[in-house]
Order: sequence, then structure tokens, then C-alpha cells
Amino acid sequence: MSRFSAPIAEQIWDMKYRFKEADGTPLDRTVEDTWRRIARSLADVEEDKAHWEDVFYAALEDFKFLPAGRITAGAGTERSVTLFNCFVMGTVPDSMGGIFDMLKEAALTMQQGGGIGYDFSTIRPKGADVLGVAADASGPLSFMDVWDAMCRTIMSAGSRRGAMMATMRCDHPDIEAFITAKSDAARLRMFNMSVLVTDPFMDAVKAGKSWDLKFNGKVYHTVEARDLWNKIMTATYNYAEPGVIFIDRINQMNNLNYCETIAATNPCGEQPLPPYGACLLGSINLAKLVAAPFEDGAVLDVSELEALVAAAVRMMDNVVDASNFPLEAQRQEAQAKRRIGLGVTGLADALLMVGLEYGTDKAAAQTEAWLHSVARASYRASVALAKEKGAFPLFDAEKYLASGAMQQMDEDVRAEIAEHGIRNALLTSIAPTGTISLYAGNVSSGIEPVFAYAYKRKVLQKDGSRTEEEVVDYAVALWREKFGDKALPNYFVNAQTLAPSAHVKMQAAAQKWIDSSISKTINCPEDIDFDAFKDVYMQAWDTGCKGCTTYRPNDVTGSVLSVSEDEGKAPEVVANTDAEPQQPHGDVIYMAEPLERPKELEGATYKLRWPDSEHAIYLTVNDVVIGGHRRPFEVFINSKNMEHFAWTVALTRMISAVFRRGGDVSFVVEELKAVFDPRGGAWMGGKYIPSILAAIGGVIEKHMISIGFIEGEGMGLKQDPTSAVVGLDTPRGKSCPSCGQFDMRMIEGCMTCASCGHSKCG
Repeated sequence: MSRFSAPIAEQIWDMKYRFKEADGTPLDRTVEDTWRRIARSLADVEEDKAHWEDVFYAALEDFKFLPAGRITAGAGTERSVTLFNCFVMGTVPDSMGGIFDMLKEAALTMQQGGGIGYDFSTIRPKGADVLGVAADASGPLSFMDVWDAMCRTIMSAGSRRGAMMATMRCDHPDIEAFITAKSDAARLRMFNMSVLVTDPFMDAVKAGKSWDLKFNGKVYHTVEARDLWNKIMTATYNYAEPGVIFIDRINQMNNLNYCETIAATNPCGEQPLPPYGACLLGSINLAKLVAAPFEDGAVLDVSELEALVAAAVRMMDNVVDASNFPLEAQRQEAQAKRRIGLGVTGLADALLMVGLEYGTDKAAAQTEAWLHSVARASYRASVALAKEKGAFPLFDAEKYLASGAMQQMDEDVRAEIAEHGIRNALLTSIAPTGTISLYAGNVSSGIEPVFAYAYKRKVLQKDGSRTEEEVVDYAVALWREKFGDKALPNYFVNAQTLAPSAHVKMQAAAQKWIDSSISKTINCPEDIDFDAFKDVYMQAWDTGCKGCTTYRPNDVTGSVLSVSEDEGKAPEVVANTDAEPQQPHGDVIYMAEPLERPKELEGATYKLRWPDSEHAIYLTVNDVVIGGHRRPFEVFINSKNMEHFAWTVALTRMISAVFRRGGDVSFVVEELKAVFDPRGGAWMGGKYIPSILAAIGGVIEKHMISIGFIEGEGMGLKQDPTSAVVGLDTPRGKSCPSCGQFDMRMIEGCMTCASCGHSKCG
């Protein structure tokens, strides 16, 4: 009998976590094989391997403990990948050589699948003097553009995508440009962005004082603090970015504030990390721990929770020793502090099972109590590990116990730490769990509310047809199993109906016992008043949160899905957008996975003659046709000039490989058009073309326009082609770049696809 409670769970496992040969032949025959592979790998560093393998397997079984995706996919595969989810890179030097050394380190880290965070506050502002070269600095945003292109290039080469986080201090002279950078929809698409907000700045905002923007002690501008705060709020109101990180609070509450200073976070914000800091993630599935769900005696089994936490902490501690690291500095940092990020998922479902309404005072109190139990169990398990294997190398009992977070820890736990030390410097974090929660049967994600009780998911088959299946929330499915068609109780609430203040209340309740931070999205209605929107951030500040991320649907950010319920019918997710449908020629069909090449393809051949070149270049672009709609499928580039032979063959293969992966591949055009030749470009058709590669990009763009794949010149990646899919007349929000479904939603700071689990954050 299958362990999977829903088809989407098995599909996620097969697509993302199942160990396969390079040719796609499965090595994990069942999900039990996956659990056994992980358990055996993480027990390999133990003396009693067989015993701990069985303990770890029992924790993984039935989706009770969910290691993060990189552990689930990589442990025991002998592949050269990192099992760590996220890294903060080294401090960016304020020099050209140092900056590009950091770029290389970032590329190496992302190549192994790690998400990275950077503080760009260390780069001098735009217009500052550059000594020795008689020039002005281009500023940190110009280098962020370089990072963005690097990330996009690695992604297009087929590596597991890794997200990036960029932070900048609220007193940097370029902070206003940083705040508004994403108003250009084509810029910095690979970054999440957050402003590092300090305590003095928040005090200045509340007091109505002025605020100095400075670098290396020099004041460049003075602004009104409230004006700058309003610019941050306006940008996030309109574009959902930048987020806000209360950086002084993070450093004050850090268990390691005696030996590190934090200035950046991982891409989703739940892991504030020092230079070269790394963290692995995992989640306890609370929805699996409720006894007698929906009955009068329903309760979360705390003893089972504590045992599960102890096994999870040991497993994650072993990952520190079992994992590869892209950089030696990352290995040294991880082993010196052995920080882990154990969190929870399924919180909202667990609350429903015990009869509590998410967002109420009672639910917040229960959340705090459950996470207190997780914190106690985590710290006691780490103390036990320290007795057996030794404390983390930088442990200093007096300084550690005097740190901000440890001062509120229970006295008996503090006494144990003082006597025996502790194995892991930090232990708890609430990470994004969008994909692994789908894998676990569509439990509610992290500490988020249930997004929708049920929705319809269309699955594109290899023959071009689509099948439809219902995806039901785990708690709702359990209710149906117990009570059939009986109406859901009034305490069943979802993300669409909750007030923003209820979201903040739950985040603050969870934060008290989380020593790192929390990845959470506060959903705001589209018509929320701007002053009320600003109050959300002030509530987050006033209630002790370490950061705040909101999402307000609009024409720029895209629509979220809403729930409609007709009497007698299952709840269903429908598109919620007033966007006008595109013209018929703009319809685009996305592929869920690469398709086999048909025997015949429609296409066109174009002749390109580069000035001063003896021979013309001929480009053939062939399209796949699905349901009468076309999208680029392959490219052939030919020339009699043998000097072009190697790079034209390489370009042919690479572009064709990208086209066959599906999704929005218009970025190929933008990347090619951005290439410049240091020897000079040429004037063609009244325009200056910076290189022959840019000219090729222009030809491919012309073809994409002719088949309706993009709307016009310069529209690649500037506007998602979200036209109606064949047979559907309903206007849609943003489509998933992986599977093409219109199921994108903002969860825990990441746009995540409910159909395939795709997420910008990995």
C-alpha cells in the first residue's frame, strides 16, 4: 500500500527527491528506499551505525520528520552536492578584485545548489571617488546586476536553482535606489531583497527625526527618517519587496553574539548568518503528532514530539560531518559552530485538529507552548550530544548563557548547558516548507495558515493532453475521512480570510522560542489602506519579530488564488485577477517536463550577415506545436566560416537544451542581447548591435514575436506571457515557469507553485 496520501505527493517525490540513474532509471524503488537511503547515510558517522540507522528511519517514516530538500535528494547518493540549504557569503570587499573574487565564490556555491545571501552595504556608493583611477564608483546596485546575471546563467545551464538574498543597511547612501530597484520588472529577478533596519532608525521613525546616509564615516545625505520608511513601505506595498530585517534585534538575540556579527540572511530570511555561515534545515511535521484529531480529547503528543526532536537533532548534527561544502571557509564555519535549523510544518493543520482557529489568542498561546516544547527538546538533545561527542568548538559557557536568546531559556536547561556544554550553537528556525509539505501529503506549510482547503490542479501529460486532479489540504482530507460530507467547523480559516494582524500575532508567538528567525508571508488584501499596511510592519516591530515580509496582490506582483465554495461542492481555487486576456496569438503552452522531439516541426530560417564577415550566418528556429499553439523547441546555427564552427555548435546545443526544458525561456534573448564585444559592435538596420551574439539574440527575439511567444521587442522576462491556456477563458495570474500552471502563490517569502512545487527559493 502506498505511503502517499495524494497523487501530488508521489509526483513531488518522483520529480525532486527520488534517487535515479543519470538516464532516469529509479534507484529508489519506493519512498521507503528513500527514507532508508537517508537514514543509512546520516548514521554512517556513528559508531553504532545499525542502531542509529533504525532510529533515523523511524523518525523519517510516515513523513514525521522532514529533512530539507537538499538532504532528502542528496544524502546517500555519493553525488558532489551540498546538503546545506543556505549560505551567507563572505564580506564583500570594497575593491574591484575583491568583488569579483566574491562573485566566483557565489558561483561555486550556487553550482552545488546552495542559496546565498550577501550584504552589499560594504560597497561604496555610486559617485564616490575611486582612488588611483580618476573615476567615480558605480555603486553596489551595478554589481548586484552582475550577480543576477551569474545566477541566471547557472540556472539556465541546468543546475538546481539556488536563490539569492541581497541586504543593504538603512543608512547606506544608495539605500533609496536599492529600495526602488525592483520597480523595473526585468531587473534583479534572481534576488530577494531586504533592508537592514536598525534600532536607531526605528526610533527616528517614531520620533520624526532626521536620518544620516553615510559610508565609512562620511555623511552623503540627510533625509527624514519617516520619508525613508515611507519609501520602503511604498515599494513593498506595490512590489512585495524589499522585506524588512530588524538587524539589531537579530544580533542582540543571537546565541553567538560574543563571537560573530550578522549582516545578512539566507534567501528566505529564516537564517541570519555570519560571513561564510551555513545552515541545514529540517521540520517536525506537527500534523502527524495529533492524537484523536477533531475529537474532544484531541491533543498533540508532547512525549512523541520530544523523542522525534531528539532523533532529528542528532541526524542534523551528523549532516555537518557528512555534507560537502562548496568552499573550505564554509566547512570551517559550520564545524566551528555546528548550527542547525530545526523547525516545524503542519502547524495550522495541527491547530485545526485540536479545534483551534489560526490567528486567535488561544491558537497563538498553543503555538508558543508547542514551540517551547520543541526548543526545550532541541537544547536538551544537543546537551546530550555534547556529553557524548563534545560541545561546539567556540562554546564559552559564561558568554553563551549571557547571550540574548539564552537568558529566557528554562533554568534547568541552562544548568545542563553550564555543566555539560552544548553541541549546536543554534538549533531552531522556521524554514520555507512549500515543497516538502506537498511531499508530506499537502500539510500546511511551516507556520503559515492553510492556503486553500482544496484546489483543482491540471497536469500536462507527455502527449500534450491535460488531466485534472483535486489537491486537498491534509487536515481537510482527514476530516472528510472521519466525517464524510459533514460541513467544516467555523474554526477552519484560511489565508484568504485572515486579517494581517492575525498573521503577525502568530509569527510573534512562534518567534519567542525560535533562536534564529522565521520565514513567513503576511498576506494582505489588495484593497488594504496604505496606513493600515504600514501598521503591519509596526506591529511586527512592536511584538518582537525579527523581520517582516508581506504580500499584497496587484497588477505588478500578480494575483493570488482565492477560495470559492458553492453549496454541496468541494472548495475550489479559482483565479482572482482582473487582467485582460491576451490576443489569441499570445497563447503559450508550457511543458511540465522535456518532451521527445516530434518527427516534424514547424520553423523558420533567417539569414544574418554581420558587417565585415565573409560568410552569412543562417539561423533555423523550430517550434513545438501543442494544441495548435507554438513555442521555441530547438535552434540550428550554421555558417561556412570555420572560425565560427565551435561556438555556433555550442550555442546551438545550449539554446536548444534550454528551450526543451519549458517555462519562460525568453531570458535567452535578453542574455544574448546583453553580450558586448570589446572589439566593437556594428550598426544594423539603424540600431547599434554590441556583438554578433546580440544580433543572434535579436533574430531569435524576432521569431518569438512572430509566433506570439512574447508580445514585442524587449518584452522578454519583462512581462510573463500569462495568456489563457487552450480551452480556458478565465483571465489568469502569473504562470509557473516550470510547469506553466497558474498556481503561483506567495508562501514564506517565495513564489511557489502548488502544482509542481517549483519555487524561486529552491
